[in-house]
Amino acid sequence: MPDHGYVWAAVGLSFAITWLLRALPFAVLAPLRDSAVVAHLGPRLPVGAMLVLAVYTVRDVEPSSALAVGAGLAATVGLHLWRRNAMLSVLGGTAVHVALLSALG
Repeated sequence: MPDHGYVWAAVGLSFAITWLLRALPFAVLAPLRDSAVVAHLGPRLPVGAMLVLAVYTVRDVEPSSALAVGAGLAATVGLHLWRRNAMLSVLGGTAVHVALLSALG
């Protein structure tokens, strides 16, 4: 069994490393808040990330499910343009996709 000093040193070192790793991102991001690059990327990055996810999702579509995927994607885009509600768009598009996949077999 290790002595108490060793255990306390290990606990203290673990605490210090954990605290520093959690505080470091906030310390690094503080100077970036006034950055022109961050101001430029802020409004554009969410749309770019969603575009990458959409392309990744439809890149390997089987011909047998292309209709369901296309209809689900169209429903998602249409619902989002109509209501501007991300939750409604995702759920509605998913429901259309699953319904068509079930109906087409």
